[in-house]
Amino acid sequence: MIAVRELVKRYGGTVAVDGLTFTVEPGRVTGFLGPNGAGKSTTLRMVLGLDAPTSGSATVGGMPYRDLPSPTRRVGALLDPGAVEPGRTARGHLLWQARGAGIGRARVDEVLGLVGLADRGGHRIRHLSLGMRQRLGIAGALLGDPGVLILDEPLNGLDPEGIVWVRRLLRGFADEGRTVLVSSHLMNEMEATADHVLVISRGRLVADVGIAELAAGARERVEVATPDPGGLSALLARAGAAPAPAGDGRLEVTGMDAARVGELAAAHGIVLHALVPVRARLEDAFIRLTGQNGRAADGAAGEGEAEGEWVR
Repeated sequence: MIAVRELVKRYGGTVAVDGLTFTVEPGRVTGFLGPNGAGKSTTLRMVLGLDAPTSGSATVGGMPYRDLPSPTRRVGALLDPGAVEPGRTARGHLLWQARGAGIGRARVDEVLGLVGLADRGGHRIRHLSLGMRQRLGIAGALLGDPGVLILDEPLNGLDPEGIVWVRRLLRGFADEGRTVLVSSHLMNEMEATADHVLVISRGRLVADVGIAELAAGARERVEVATPDPGGLSALLARAGAAPAPAGDGRLEVTGMDAARVGELAAAHGIVLHALVPVRARLEDAFIRLTGQNGRAADGAAGEGEAEGEWVR
């Protein structure tokens, strides 16, 4: 289990992490989400003892990472797949890691096979693709067969087959009762992979909730195309819906389901060219909570925090 309590990190006058408190439970995949600059990587670095917090604490299994006996066997982590010596071979890189952790050579070949690099062990890292380097980094995290897995953006550079492989890996770890914390900006993959999500914005926790509950809180909407958008919009507004122009004679409607929109249009003789219910997505909830709409976060806590049902 990972426990973060009132964690704060300041860089001069900038607050990168602002009073974070959360627990990552074993037996489930926990997604760690937030816009660029929200404080995700800084938080993970503090959990792993790479950065010292300004105040607060982060523990793994009840202890700070630096105090763990045989930490590689307790925690597997990947923060930066590029932090390698490019002249080494893939196998040589893992052997170097294994030697420092007291892990035998047989485990190196085992994890190379697990990540699909069994035939690439003798290749220099500089000659590996981005996706292969990502797999190599994950292999390093798996070396100690740890009970806790922490991965920062592990899907970067992976092809569709690789993404599915990572999804299965994380699911298998969680199903064995291990603790999995994974950060990602790919909302569709987190929706398909995570059981629980932590969402931060400007260094603050804005959601700590099950994935299904979070997606359910996003606004359902209906997309409508009609040659009379003005007339339909006025009709829907009078009936209590919230229509908004979406261009080219289309409306985006919230507050009313597709069946009711169609019934109202038919009853008033308004022609519809399209009527499409749009399922709420994790991305919609994410944008609502973080206030992000194609904007990068400023990385510091401030006014304008998203308000919502899961705000802490």
